[in-house]
Amino acid sequence: MNGHQSHQEADGTSPQTDSHLLEESILPVWRSQRTIGFWGFIWLWIGMAVIIATFQLGAGGVAGLSLAEVVVVIFLANLVLGVVMTLTADIGTEHGLSFSVYLRAPFGIKGTHLPAVSRGVVAAIWFGIQTYLGALALNGIVEYLTGFDSWVTWYLIFAVVQIVNTALGIRAVEMLASIAAPCILAISIWMYYTLDVLAKTQGINIWTFAGGEDVSVIGLFFANMAFWSALAVDIPNLTRFLKVPANPKGFRQRNRNVFVAQFIALPATQAWIALIGGVSFIAAGDWNPVSVIQAQGAGFTLVVLLLMVILAQWSTNNAANLIPAALTFVNAGAPRVSYAVALVLAGIIGTLAMPWLILNNLFTFLSYYGALLSAVGGIMVADYYLLRRRRLNVPDLFNPNGQFRFASGFNPAGLVAWVIGGGLAILFLEYAYAVGFLSALLIYWLLMKTWIMPRYPQQEVNSGFDDQYLATSVGRNWVFDKARGFSRLSDADTAALKQKREDL
Repeated sequence: MNGHQSHQEADGTSPQTDSHLLEESILPVWRSQRTIGFWGFIWLWIGMAVIIATFQLGAGGVAGLSLAEVVVVIFLANLVLGVVMTLTADIGTEHGLSFSVYLRAPFGIKGTHLPAVSRGVVAAIWFGIQTYLGALALNGIVEYLTGFDSWVTWYLIFAVVQIVNTALGIRAVEMLASIAAPCILAISIWMYYTLDVLAKTQGINIWTFAGGEDVSVIGLFFANMAFWSALAVDIPNLTRFLKVPANPKGFRQRNRNVFVAQFIALPATQAWIALIGGVSFIAAGDWNPVSVIQAQGAGFTLVVLLLMVILAQWSTNNAANLIPAALTFVNAGAPRVSYAVALVLAGIIGTLAMPWLILNNLFTFLSYYGALLSAVGGIMVADYYLLRRRRLNVPDLFNPNGQFRFASGFNPAGLVAWVIGGGLAILFLEYAYAVGFLSALLIYWLLMKTWIMPRYPQQEVNSGFDDQYLATSVGRNWVFDKARGFSRLSDADTAALKQKREDL
């Protein structure tokens, strides 16, 4: 038996009310605190999907495949990835938990920091990359209008504006996305027609163009999956704020606001942006349509194009980079590191990483960290669905002496599965996502069943998967109070509470 095992029932109170595992922004989100609706989540995904690497992906594809083949492959890859995202999204919609807090279950209350902080650092680096691109666009506008040229100045200003916007809470992030996404779509349509005209002036039909390089359809498929492996695991950071109906017992009902966003908005937007990258390569031999059109544009055309770049980087950074990075840093430094401090820390790390240098090796960077995170996805699915059947002893996730302490704070099953699964993914890099995900899932499940769970009992499993370890689907919310600790309250009871969150 685990000497640190907590014997607290899920409906009882937590014995730990002053813990290094607690901080306001990583506490479970109640149903009454969830603000993102059907359209809000769609706008978030459209905003997140328009990033510079997607242009490169499309251009790399048409170097050897037809434009139609590239579009279909990327759409299908995102469709398959949407299945994984929807599975991990339920951690947020059911229990209101963030990614890094949930990882305390498969990795331990200390072990969580290894995969979580590594993801946080990567997200911070992505913030730096996106901010750099936005700064170049800002500098382009200002230089054209005034002659002032200093991308460093605009980098610092743009970074601060984004951090402040994200610090204002999830409502501010959603509001920006609802403004940015329609604008980005409109400008991207204009970009497509501009590039098509450029191709026709050279006698090129973009839909019959055939590149001469050897490009693998399977390779392109899995490259796109690795591309989104980070958000496939940390999507609970966003879905914990996603509105759900009262007592949504069925998976489909509970996650109805997830489906259209992840099975239509993401695949369609990714395929569309990759198409534009491909057309840019066909028309001008350059994967970056911004550079191509900027070289030919002037006046209003130039300003509008660069405005799209700014909006795309901004909307992506808020939801896909700053929030995930900040929450992993809060998880590691609670209660001393607040949400606002963690956002600033993410900005500093992203800048110190010198993103202007990483940009030259972007796909190498994407491939290796995508391989490692694919294994984390497999571990999460095995833990949440195969072992715990969506039940979770949430109070013990915040208890230093509870069931998730495992061996001195580390769950060996999660760590071993991650090392082996991630290592295999890197070894078979072309098929990294499938190899890492499936191998880590199987290894983790076997180790937990045969080694860890007999030594470290898990209450939700030993209870026979009692519904007292569920939340949203049975009309309950995990609520923390400094005086009483954790309890499960009904929607009516939580609606009457006046507690506020710093991340709302």
